[in-house]
Amino acid sequence: MKAIRRFTVRTVLPEALAGLEELATNLRWSWHEPTRQLFAQLSPTLWEESAHDPIGLLGEIDPSRLDELAADHGFVAQVNERLHELHSYLTEPRWYQSLPEGAPAAIGYFSPEFGIAAALPQYSGGLGILAGDHLKSASDLGVPIIGVGLFYRAGYFAQAISADGWQQESYPVLDPDGLPLSVLRHPDGTAGQVALALPDGRTLYARVWQVAVGRIRLLLLDTDIPENDDELRSVTDRLYGGGGEHRLLQELLLGIGGVRAIKLFTELTGSPTPEVFHTNEGHAGFLGLERISDLIGVGLSFDEALQVVRAGTVFTTHTPVPAGIDRFDSGLIGQYFSSELLPGVDVDDVLLLGAENYKGGEPGTFNMAVMGLRLGQRANGVSQLHGEVSRGMFGQLWPGFDTADVPITSVTNGVHAPTWTDPSLLALAASRLGTTDTTSCDWNSPAVTDLDLWEVRNGMRAQLVQDARRRVTAALAEQNPGTITPQWVSDLLDPDVLTIGFARRVPTYKRLTLMLHDEDRLRSILLSADHPVQIVIAGKSHPADEEGKRLIQKLVQFASAPELRTRLVFLENYDIAMAQLLYPGTDVWLNNPLRPLEACGTSGMKAALNGSLNLSILDGWWAEFYDEENGWAIPSADSAGDSAERDKLEAEALYDLIEHQIAPRFYDRGSDGVPKRWVQSIRHTLATLSPELSADRMVKEYVTRLYVPAAEAERTISATSFAGARELAAWKQRVSDAWPLVAVTHVESGGVDTVPQVGDVLHVRAHVQLDGLSPDDVAVEVVYGRAREGDNLERTHHVALEPESAAPGVAVQFIGAVPLTRAGSFGYNVRVTPKHPLLASAAELGLIAVAD
Repeated sequence: MKAIRRFTVRTVLPEALAGLEELATNLRWSWHEPTRQLFAQLSPTLWEESAHDPIGLLGEIDPSRLDELAADHGFVAQVNERLHELHSYLTEPRWYQSLPEGAPAAIGYFSPEFGIAAALPQYSGGLGILAGDHLKSASDLGVPIIGVGLFYRAGYFAQAISADGWQQESYPVLDPDGLPLSVLRHPDGTAGQVALALPDGRTLYARVWQVAVGRIRLLLLDTDIPENDDELRSVTDRLYGGGGEHRLLQELLLGIGGVRAIKLFTELTGSPTPEVFHTNEGHAGFLGLERISDLIGVGLSFDEALQVVRAGTVFTTHTPVPAGIDRFDSGLIGQYFSSELLPGVDVDDVLLLGAENYKGGEPGTFNMAVMGLRLGQRANGVSQLHGEVSRGMFGQLWPGFDTADVPITSVTNGVHAPTWTDPSLLALAASRLGTTDTTSCDWNSPAVTDLDLWEVRNGMRAQLVQDARRRVTAALAEQNPGTITPQWVSDLLDPDVLTIGFARRVPTYKRLTLMLHDEDRLRSILLSADHPVQIVIAGKSHPADEEGKRLIQKLVQFASAPELRTRLVFLENYDIAMAQLLYPGTDVWLNNPLRPLEACGTSGMKAALNGSLNLSILDGWWAEFYDEENGWAIPSADSAGDSAERDKLEAEALYDLIEHQIAPRFYDRGSDGVPKRWVQSIRHTLATLSPELSADRMVKEYVTRLYVPAAEAERTISATSFAGARELAAWKQRVSDAWPLVAVTHVESGGVDTVPQVGDVLHVRAHVQLDGLSPDDVAVEVVYGRAREGDNLERTHHVALEPESAAPGVAVQFIGAVPLTRAGSFGYNVRVTPKHPLLASAAELGLIAVAD
C-alpha cells in the first residue's frame, strides 16, 4: 500500500546534543570536513545511507544511540567545539571586512538554480553549481550576499536508464520539512509571503524559505501553498519544466517576487538593503523592473529610475549560443505587464527593454538576455573566450562599435575548493604542509613526496571504483527487482587502470559520443594489454531533448558489450554526491565540446583541484589556462569542411593523444611503482591551477571589478534625491535627439616625413559637427593600430583629441597627436562617442560617429 502523503518528523535531540540541530541546518557542513566527520560518527552506516545528509541522518537515527552519545563527554565536547567554530566563522571579520570604505553593504544575487549540496536538490547543472559555489566563497570571504532563487518541489529530475539505454525521468516530490530550510516569519509567527498581481484579477502568492549557507542567507520562493489555486500552486513544481507561459511565471516570480522577498527579509531582520543586484543569467532579469516600479513610486520617471537601476545592476551571461536564451512572445509579455503587476510601469517601456529591434533580431520577440544587458550597466561572460563570444553574439545592441568595444567583460568562473577537494588531499596538505587550504600551499615542496601524491591519487581512484560498483549494483536491482547481481559487476572498473572521466549535461554540442566515432579504435584503447584505459561517464539530457537522449542510448548500448561493460561505464542520476567522488577519482578529465560553445566548463576545474589532468578542446576556461604541462589540448578542426569532417579529425586527435602520449606516460613507472613524469604534471597542476581556479579568486574579482564600482555608481546617481539620475536621463535624451546629425566632417593630419619612421609624431585635426551639443558631451578619439586586409584595424589604441573651443556650436575642431612607436602597417580613424562621468563605457548608449 502506498502512502497518500509523506512528511518528515524531526528528531528531538537530547539537550547535550542540541547543537547538532544548528550544525545540520547551516549548509556550511557541506564544505566543512570536521563537521561532516562529526555527523559520520553518529552512525557511519546511516551517514552513507543518507547520502551524507545530516538532517536525513538525524531523522533515522535510533533515539537510544543519541542518548548514548549524549552521555559521551568526549563526543559532546566535539559537538560544542564544532558549534563554537561555526559561531566564530559566522561573526569574525574576513577578507571583505578588510576592504576600504565603499564596498556595498549588501548584494542581491539572483539565480534560477543553486547547487549547494546533494541534500538540497535545486540544480540541474553547471549554472546552479556555479551559483552554489559563488555563495560558499562569498561566505568564506565575508561578502554580504543575499541569494534569491525558487524552491522547486520536484527539483530537476531523477534519472534512470532503461534496459535499452533510454533515459527515463521521474520527479520525486521533496518534503521541505526534511530539508535544511526554515520559513521566513513575521514577529507573530505567520509565514512571510510575497504576492504578484496577474491578469484577470488573479494573484500569485509565494512563501519565502530561508537557507543558511554559512554566513549567506538564501531565500527560496515556493508557490505550493493553500493561498494559490491548483494551477498557480504548480508554478514552482520543477526546474526548467513546462512551456512558455509556465516558464514566464517562474521568471516573473524569481525577478519581481525575489526583490519583494529581499525587501521583506531586510524589514524583518534589520539586514542592510542591497546596493547592488547581480543577475546570474537572464532568468531573473525582471528584478530590474520591480526596482524601477519602486523608484517611480517615490517620484522618478521611468527613464530616471532606469538610470538608477542600471548603475547598481551586474548581469552575467552564461550561454554562448542564442538558442540557450529564454525568449517569449511579446504579446504574452504585454498581457502580463498590462495588469497591476508593476504599478507605474508602462507596458511599452517593458517591451522596449527586451525587444530584438536590431539587425538580425526577430520582431515580436522578447529576449531575456537583451533585457538583462539593457538593465545592467556592467555585464560579463564567464571566461575570456566566452567574453569574446558574447561581445560578438550581442554586438548588434551596440551598432557601429568594433566587437572589442562592446561593453561585456569577462570574469572566469571558479569552483569552491573546500567543496570539491577530496578529504584525502586535504589531509595530505594538513599533515605535510600544515594547512587545509589546498589553493595556497606549496605543492612543489619536498615535504610532499611523489609517493605521497601517488598514493593519494590511487586512493581516490579506488574510491571511485567502489562507488561506481555500488551505483551500478543499485541500478540493476532497480531494473530487475529480486534478481541476483551479475558477477561481472564485481569486476566493474579496475583501481589500477588509467581512468578517464566525462560528466556534464548532454546537449549535442558537448558531443558525448565523439569518443565513439571509431568504435573499433576505442575498443582497442580500452582493452589494450599494455596500456588499458577505462572511462566513467555521467550526465543528464533535458527531458525535452530527444537527440541528447539518443546520444546517451548510443553510448550505453556500446558499453553493454560483455567485453566492454567493465571498462566503459555510464553512471545514472549524476548529482553533487556522485561528482564529489568522480572528479577526484579520474586521472584524466575529458571535455570535447564544439569550440567555442563551452562558456566555461567548470567540471574540469574540479578535477584539476584534485590533481587530475585535463584533456580538452581549447574552449572555455581551458583556452586560457592550458600550458602544455597541466594536461593535453585536443586540436580544433575549425576549418573542416563540415561537422562530420570536424568530428572525424578531432576524434582521431583524441585517440592519438590517449594512445601515444597519455597512456604511455601513466604506465611509465619507476622501481617504486610511481610514474614520475605523471606525478610531475600532478604537482604542477595543483601548484599552478589551484589558486586560479578557486571560486575565492572569482568572487574577489566580482567584488573589486563589478560590485564595488556598481555600488559607487548607484550611490552617486542616487545622491541628493536622485539628482544624478534626473540629470543623466535628461542628458541621454538630449544627446540621443541630437546624434543623427553628429558627424566627423573632415580629418587633417601632418607632422610625419614622406616615409614615416618610428619616433615620428602624427598630428591630427578633426572637424566634428555637433549640432548644438557641447564639446564636453562627446569624446573624440583617434583609433589607431595595424591595418590589415580591407583596412580593418587590429590591436587598436585610442588617443583623445581636445577641442580648440569649449563653446557649443554646429562644428568644432579637435586636435591631438599620435606617437609612432612601432614599425609595420599603420592605420587610423577618428570616432566620436557620447561622454558623461556617469557612463561606464563609451559604448553604453550605442551611439558612435566615425570618419568616412
